[in-house]
Amino acid sequence: MRVETGSDNIPSSTLRPVAQLHYGPARVPSRESPEKAIALLQERGYTACEIDFEGKFWMDYPWAETFGELAREAGIVLSVHAPIAGFMGHAERGKKLNMAVGMLDHSAGIAKTAGAEVVVFHPGFLLGRERDAAIDSVVEQLGELRERLEKKDRAVPFGVEIMGRVRELGTAEDVFAISARTGWVRPVIDFAHLHAVTDGGFTEASRFEEILEGADAVIPPEAPFHIHFSDIAYANRNETKHLPYGEGTLRVEPLGLALRNFDRPATVITESPDEASNQAIREELYAAAATRSASRASSSSASASRSRARKNSA
Repeated sequence: MRVETGSDNIPSSTLRPVAQLHYGPARVPSRESPEKAIALLQERGYTACEIDFEGKFWMDYPWAETFGELAREAGIVLSVHAPIAGFMGHAERGKKLNMAVGMLDHSAGIAKTAGAEVVVFHPGFLLGRERDAAIDSVVEQLGELRERLEKKDRAVPFGVEIMGRVRELGTAEDVFAISARTGWVRPVIDFAHLHAVTDGGFTEASRFEEILEGADAVIPPEAPFHIHFSDIAYANRNETKHLPYGEGTLRVEPLGLALRNFDRPATVITESPDEASNQAIREELYAAAATRSASRASSSSASASRSRARKNSA
């Protein structure tokens, strides 16, 4: 729910702080063991992590179960990014659609086992269709997927990502429409993609706030915003690559200020290409949001989880 504070007209020091903010990387920092992965996340001050299946599935169910247990003890929230080929809205039924459904099904199974908040997936492509027809196809195939997941007791929330292709499926409006029509699919707000498709248009808190307001209208009460962030290079209003923080023109301070206008928790996932950028974004985000890192606020539980992780990995 949006909080009417008038942030454009009053000093940021008088705004309410973000109620709950989690922040972490788009990749599990170690595939050696769940214990080592959690220890690294804690050492780096993270309170969120996205399980990275974009390229392939690498985590089995026992790994996911232990990872999820340790993450909960440490106050780290998890999400899953499904493989890139796991998109809905295929123009033709057949092998590719069946493969995509299988990928999303398996992603949901891992998410259920690990206790992840959401499964992130891409919305697909226009494939020569009008935008409304493509969205209809996405919604229809998602409905079929939901029925399959319910039968397997793995009907976890999904999140459809705003994309960085100006003439393809996946605009903010597309994502909000898919979310509104399904009810169980949430928007995943990628501000790097939005910055790219607007030719560098996200420099003021008000622009961030507009997008958050659109997402807030279709996300269930109490569910967090799920946000991707990094600095970004772009050409012809299309993303080209993620940049080290500071090399481009996207900054996280306006996001932190905009989040303070909403009575909703947020999980921010960094997609930066280097750890120094991840840390710089973290510090700037928490300062702008006027809230402490959850890892610092719950240091006692984090310490206990670290001790267990080291003991189990010894």
